Amino acid sequence: MTYVIGPPCIDIKDAACVAECPVDCIYVGGRMLYIQPDECIDCGACEPACPVEAIYPEAFLPADFKPFTEVNAGFFEVTGLGAPGGAVGLQPSDTDHPVVESWPRPSEQ
Repeated sequence: MTYVIGPPCIDIKDAACVAECPVDCIYVGGRMLYIQPDECIDCGACEPACPVEAIYPEAFLPADFKPFTEVNAGFFEVTGLGAPGGAVGLQPSDTDHPVVESWPRPSEQ
């Protein structure tokens, strides 16, 4: 199991979770943060750090967040990052998963 970042993170990107992650598996996209599922050790340190309650264990995702399991994993395919072994030293990506790219911006809601 892994943790998943859901839609409340879109256009917020607070990043408090990044500081808490002991394995550096949270990466910055253009509009949201993403957890690399192959690197996540399921420790849960990120979840309480998120001020917008966007992070959940995969098994406990709210029904409307379920597609974000694939969104998080798919981000690493879309960007070609794969499993780089940690976000330290990587520049934030301007790219997002297509679901996030098409998500309405706050001014469009």
